[in-house]
Amino acid sequence: MHSALSHGVCSGGTTAAPSSVQIAQALSETEGKRPLRLGLILGIGRDPDAAMSKVHELGLPTCQVFADEIEPEIAGRLRQALNKYQIEATSLVVDGPRREVWDFYEGPLTIGLVPRETRDARIAHIKKASDFAKLCGIAAVQTHCGFIPENPNDPVYKETVATMRVVVGYCKRNGQNFRYETGQETPITLVRAIQDVGLDNQGVNFDLANLILYGKANPVDAIELLGPYVQGIHAKDGLWPTNPRDLGQEVPMGKGKVDFPRIIRRLKELNYRGAVTIEREISGPQQVEDVRAAKAYLEKLIG
Repeated sequence: MHSALSHGVCSGGTTAAPSSVQIAQALSETEGKRPLRLGLILGIGRDPDAAMSKVHELGLPTCQVFADEIEPEIAGRLRQALNKYQIEATSLVVDGPRREVWDFYEGPLTIGLVPRETRDARIAHIKKASDFAKLCGIAAVQTHCGFIPENPNDPVYKETVATMRVVVGYCKRNGQNFRYETGQETPITLVRAIQDVGLDNQGVNFDLANLILYGKANPVDAIELLGPYVQGIHAKDGLWPTNPRDLGQEVPMGKGKVDFPRIIRRLKELNYRGAVTIEREISGPQQVEDVRAAKAYLEKLIG
């Protein structure tokens, strides 16, 4: 998930298993629902009805909602639109406020809860988003927490964990899971942070391409570490970075380095029960065509 969310339709190893409480909470969101059901991540702007109409037209039963404006009036209209089109909103996606730059130099200074200068504003924003999600009946809030330091002795790592504990705890009190979107951190760093936060309502939104775009891991390997925590998927494709300043390039599904057949097979083996949410970070008619193609490709793999 990057800044393109606002555009158009959408914008190896082992670890200790999470607590049984966490797994139970994650499953409760998906109880009685078809596993690996497809969806779309999209911005709703000020017109949730138009956004949900697009999801419905694409024949997708779920979505992840990105909302710039998290006001009660928008929440009411979003809930009406979800009911009207019978769309399941699997999470509310949050970023900002203030400037975020999706690269390797300014990214560590601007993204998520890591930068000290914007931390308080972002805590407040996530709390407000959690309240908005509660009004809409959305069971999870997700965001990028930023370039979490690899070194657990780094003071910024400890500050970030304490900050995450605040927002995760707030979501817990609102009856929600909090999902970390993969990207800026290595998988083992994310697992370490989750365990250090120590609350039972944490999960991962496993963005397959981001792990490659940031040069952090191959998703086929990363799922062995993150599998027990995965509560959401971003199905998108990408290429490895080719210079040390810019992220790799996001590309149409099947044109990049994500091994979708192996990932889908592994998700089935792990009994993953959640949604598979398509993301394509361009705008305009080509985005819609790429989403349709991704849907057809994934349907064949999922069966």
